Amino acid sequence: MALPAVGKAAPAFTLQNQDGDKVSLKDFKGEKSVLVYFYPKAMTPGCTTQACGLRDNKAKNTRQELVVLGISPDPVPRLKKFQEKEKLNFDLLSDEDHKIAEKYGVWGLKKFMGREYMGINRMSFLIGKDGKIKHVMEKVNTRTHHDDVLELVKALDK
Repeated sequence: MALPAVGKAAPAFTLQNQDGDKVSLKDFKGEKSVLVYFYPKAMTPGCTTQACGLRDNKAKNTRQELVVLGISPDPVPRLKKFQEKEKLNFDLLSDEDHKIAEKYGVWGLKKFMGREYMGINRMSFLIGKDGKIKHVMEKVNTRTHHDDVLELVKALDK
């Protein structure tokens, strides 16, 4: 499945967050830019590193008028546990049937320790206040993702 193109409207979604509340991409249109980041599984080493970096950059993200939304195929109770354990300060959204991951082209074949399976390919999408995709981060380094996002937002605002 192809990735949504830069300059096009981001695929719409409404998903449940860690508290069971519905969060829609359209909630932020005209108000804030949104970082939608897809990650494979809550409470795993890489995903925790990535989420904690974004957590620690909350003040900088707020100054940039950037909302962070993490999406994974985890069920709501697991997201709540992840949020509480790591004191995450942004919404984690449950995409158990991976329909949104498919819309964004991040659901696909993965290989790990000689095994092949379907899952989330870690990617991030920067969506402007106009609801259009500004940038697609196809290669994400979990340790530097938070800084990479801020640099990108600053560069795109110029």
